[in-house]
Amino acid sequence: MDLTLLYRGPLSSCDYDCPYCPFAKRRDSTAQLRADRAALERFTGWAAGQREDRLSVLFTPWGEGLVRSWYRRAMVELSHHEHVARVAIQTNLSCRTEWLADADLDTLALWCTFHPGQTPYERFLGKTRELAERGVRFSVGVVGFPEHLEQARTLRRALPSEVYLWVNAAEGRTYTDEEAAAWTAVDPLFPYSRHPHRSAGLPCRTGSSVVSVDGEGTVRRCHFVRAELGNLYDGSWRAALAPRACPLTVCDCHIGYVHLETLPLYDVFAGGVLERIPAAPVHAVRTPIPGPP
Repeated sequence: MDLTLLYRGPLSSCDYDCPYCPFAKRRDSTAQLRADRAALERFTGWAAGQREDRLSVLFTPWGEGLVRSWYRRAMVELSHHEHVARVAIQTNLSCRTEWLADADLDTLALWCTFHPGQTPYERFLGKTRELAERGVRFSVGVVGFPEHLEQARTLRRALPSEVYLWVNAAEGRTYTDEEAAAWTAVDPLFPYSRHPHRSAGLPCRTGSSVVSVDGEGTVRRCHFVRAELGNLYDGSWRAALAPRACPLTVCDCHIGYVHLETLPLYDVFAGGVLERIPAAPVHAVRTPIPGPP
């Protein structure tokens, strides 16, 4: 079967100090980093060795993974396996890019976030140019705070037209129609992020063809539903895979609601769901989007 794995190990440290992030400038101890490395290597070994499924893997660490050698190594290793359709990671792009020369770029992709105030604009833009020159699949995005709008506009103008620039609604922020229109001019798909999506009782691919895995190998349907389906390493999770409705009232994170079957996002991002790259250039949202729940 085609199976998507969202992996989040114990890493919870970052080299940036974003004021809206609980992991800003947080430092893991040496012991914590060793534990994260061991957990990731165990997961990578399982993913590389299994042959029952065609895998797509998205690393979603609480922090920045690519400044750690074991995440770069895992990305490169998994990219070379024929049964791995995609391996991607969410990153602030603060790492060097030379390591990408060892990866299979038909498989590897990056979901890159620009954090104004944490890195110089020109430095970040330079990194995206390095990715483009290397032929890396990537998307770029920002969090939709008012103070980020002008730099987001500048970045959109500077990026090649084929590079998608996404905008995440800031958590807990309510956007006026005027504010939403300004962000939609940057990212035509921003209306999907503007409001949380009602999800209670609605069909979702998580728990069936998409699962979340933590550093212990505990499998859940997604990062946001705590009920356990089993453990990756003893195989107990497989019997629990089944179509199921969402038990939560709303879903407000892209890595969650992108899998809702009531939204057309698998068509919008066909071939690029994990790295958040649309299948075709986006100009406007044509499908009606539900308002606030």
